[in-house]
Amino acid sequence: MIQYTSDGVKTTNVPLWMMVREAFGLENDRLFGGPGWAKTTNFDVEAKVSAEDAPKLDELNIEQRRQMMVALLEERFGLKFHHETREMPMYELVVARGGVKMQTSKPDVPDPGDDPPQAQGQPPKPGRHMMMMRGRGHIESTGSSTTGFVHILSSQLGRTVLDKTGLTGEYDFKLDWTPDDTAAMPRTSNPTAGDNPSPQDAGGPSLFTALEEQLGLKLESTKGPVDVVVVDALEQPTAN
Repeated sequence: MIQYTSDGVKTTNVPLWMMVREAFGLENDRLFGGPGWAKTTNFDVEAKVSAEDAPKLDELNIEQRRQMMVALLEERFGLKFHHETREMPMYELVVARGGVKMQTSKPDVPDPGDDPPQAQGQPPKPGRHMMMMRGRGHIESTGSSTTGFVHILSSQLGRTVLDKTGLTGEYDFKLDWTPDDTAAMPRTSNPTAGDNPSPQDAGGPSLFTALEEQLGLKLESTKGPVDVVVVDALEQPTAN
């Protein structure tokens, strides 16, 4: 688990490489280099800012929090890196010909006996925003955007997925497919290009088929220049 807390960041039983990936906000296909042990050695990390600085974290967006994590890795794990532009295969998530089949998320409805939020001097209660995987081949969304969805798809396919749907709303949906172990969750940071994977189990749909049939979305293969991060050095952590 990687968790941004009210006063810092906490990781529990996480490979160092996963922390690097989170710090840059990238998937494995856009991270190169690094020692082998960084992908197999897990760490518990609890980094906190001072008590007087903790309230300032609420004002930071996710990219600014990630920059703090990069600084943490530089200081404690000797991270050194550089950026390159490379031509790479990727996917674009688009709306399928039949149109979107996801349900637009609705805000929570208060109980009839409750006073309206305005009467209590409070703002309207927002709906929940959650996207999670329940086992292999199953994703559930409550009030999530396609922007967050493409990150999960990228992790399953081992390749960058760009959101080209043009959808700006929040959606509730469930997605079920038969995972293909030869394609999902890449074992290296440099997957090879290939055709759309098909499931080994003919009894269930592939991720590509499930997206179109269940959500009205489609993945299209493409290539293009992307910014990648090359990790030049990582070291065992300095003492606490």
